[in-house]
Amino acid sequence: MNKFLAVSVLSGALAAGLVIPFTGLAELGTEKVAESVDNLPQELKTDPVAVRSRIFAGDGTLIATMFEQHRVPVRLSQVSQIMRQAMVAIEDSRFYSHGALDAKGTLRALVRNQTGGEVQQGGSSITQQYVKMSLVEKARTAEERHAATAVTYQRKLTELRYAVALEKELSKDEILERYLNLANFGDGAYGVQAAAGHYFRTKAKDLTLPQAALLAGLVKNPTGYDPTNNLKRAQDRRNVVIRRMLELGVISLAQANSALRTPVIDLAKVRKVPNGCAGSRYPFYCEYVVSMLLDNPALGRSVKDREHYLKTGGLTVLTSIDPRIQAAAQASIDEHTKSGDSAIAAITVVEPGTGVVKAMVQSRTYGKGRNETAYNYNVEKSYAGGYGGFQNGSTMKAFVLAAAIQKGLPLDYRINSPAQIDLSGKKFTTCTGTTRDPDYRPQNSTKSGNLTMIEAAKASTNTYFLQLSQRTGLCAPATIAADLGMQNAQTLQPLDQVVSFTLGVGYVTPLMLSNAYATFAARGKYCRPFLITSVLDKSAKPVKIPGPLCRQAIAPEVADGVNRVLSAVMEPGGTGGRLNFGNWDLAGKTGTIQDNRAVWYAGYAPNLAAAAVVADANLPYTNLMHRHTLDGRDIADPTGSGTAGPLWQTAMQGALKGMPLRRFVAPNPRIVKGAVKELPPVNGMRPDEATNVLRRAGFEVTVADERVDSPETEGTVAYTDPRSRDGAAEGSLITLHLSGGD
Repeated sequence: MNKFLAVSVLSGALAAGLVIPFTGLAELGTEKVAESVDNLPQELKTDPVAVRSRIFAGDGTLIATMFEQHRVPVRLSQVSQIMRQAMVAIEDSRFYSHGALDAKGTLRALVRNQTGGEVQQGGSSITQQYVKMSLVEKARTAEERHAATAVTYQRKLTELRYAVALEKELSKDEILERYLNLANFGDGAYGVQAAAGHYFRTKAKDLTLPQAALLAGLVKNPTGYDPTNNLKRAQDRRNVVIRRMLELGVISLAQANSALRTPVIDLAKVRKVPNGCAGSRYPFYCEYVVSMLLDNPALGRSVKDREHYLKTGGLTVLTSIDPRIQAAAQASIDEHTKSGDSAIAAITVVEPGTGVVKAMVQSRTYGKGRNETAYNYNVEKSYAGGYGGFQNGSTMKAFVLAAAIQKGLPLDYRINSPAQIDLSGKKFTTCTGTTRDPDYRPQNSTKSGNLTMIEAAKASTNTYFLQLSQRTGLCAPATIAADLGMQNAQTLQPLDQVVSFTLGVGYVTPLMLSNAYATFAARGKYCRPFLITSVLDKSAKPVKIPGPLCRQAIAPEVADGVNRVLSAVMEPGGTGGRLNFGNWDLAGKTGTIQDNRAVWYAGYAPNLAAAAVVADANLPYTNLMHRHTLDGRDIADPTGSGTAGPLWQTAMQGALKGMPLRRFVAPNPRIVKGAVKELPPVNGMRPDEATNVLRRAGFEVTVADERVDSPETEGTVAYTDPRSRDGAAEGSLITLHLSGGD
């Protein structure tokens, strides 16, 4: 008997208003329907409602909103009473007095539908509508979406059974709250709070009668009644809602007439919420942050799952970007570049000691149009939009400096550095053996002579640093560079240990280089670049993210020595001397690659580090002097200091403004003088004899190709480099200069 009644009621309900013709249901037979009733589910399991996620800058300002459906859930108490009344009035006026099924409404719909010969009026309650919306929302595939909307009696029976169970579990207010948060209100707005902001730039709690009536009317047909699509249809529908509210006694005649006279909407005030990074203030930075989020297993098992969670999980993502410093870096780009330039410029700013990425800018704007790009020139290629870096020239000399100081070479370590040097076939040790270049004759573009480490850094003397890297070996500077985060930005493989390592190797990014130089500023403390400082779920609970990762990569005293040497670069007469400003302690290094395809300036204060690059970003790369422009003018003489340097200077000057003045720590005397040991005197000895003596003392030995004038016997040692009186660090390479006689 109970089953008979259930079948009877369900059959009547389905035939009445649940979009299934009565004759179609009757053909199934009572037994078939009864079997379906036996198999009905007992509980509606819903997915969490899709909620937008937001990405914020370090100061709390909004960077971007991510969503599949723009939705901001609110409690029912945060929805105006008139909005609740409007929704109930038009969709289910007896909502608070009936159960899951409105028998009177169903009967009324049955009579009208059968009289008219077709489905003219539905009988679904708000609870039933919420069940249907939930099932559609839960669908992930086309098949699941079809099943959730198919016109079948099985689906309608299922929905009704779910509704019955839901009414036992939740109060009417709880159901209405869920309904208002889940409903589609058209034009990309989901949920009443997002709809209020979208159409009226207000909140759900402040909605007025005419506004509430418009929104309530939209739910039946979000596209058809969308005022941005058809203002007349939207007004007609809104007025239907107002009249229904008057009919039910919810509002007075005066209220109704006033609402009917009110303009439907001011289309100029409709607020589209940008979705994703393309509409962000910082699109390139935003996309890089998103790529890191999609790499985080805490957001899901697969990239697809993580992307879905990011767009539906209501996450609050706080990032490292500092809008003030970002603005300073952008101002530098704006001052020194033009949108139509054929060369590109990019700058990244990092905080020493934390790895916090404070700014990331570039000269080409985000987009697919002319002079726009989707490439981020600041980051590695492994990220989908990452360009993958540029060759960085002599900025690599800093790592050879660090290796030399770490080895114990003094800051006044002298090497005879001619304008050109023949290194063809010369042996350079690596981490795995040795390497040679069969035909390599590098030359200087600046000062030559018998220079100290400081003098050579100041002038960026190539032949000095090549010989210095021969003395340190390539393993030590390559290891230091790797420890400071330097790697090939195209492949993420270690930088090649080649003879020309100190003059630039592989492809690196402004992010890598600025962060590596920040390590020197932080007295050897390396921190992995840190962009995402916290992620909270929609319940404000922390989501696990990679935290700061810092370690002492090089000894503080070694970093102090590097800072002293690179500070000289920015002194008068140094390659970066024109870039000095204020009373800041500044250090830096120029970088120009072969054929001038890219120029760099990387430098730092104790507070901030930055790297700026100007490059040809087109394939095949060409010399910047060849038909390339920057700031709307031809690049006549591209240099690290003269072309990239001003970008670095303007950005850093603005970024450091207002920050406390800090100083580099002076290197201790041991670093300045070096950890030298006595060098055995070998003048006048045969080369093999001298080599044995020096190797027993702990030194490496090589013999110069050309002989020198000397009173010593021809073929014996005339002198060593370094000289015996100066000593040398243990393991240093000692060059024997043989006498050619008087």
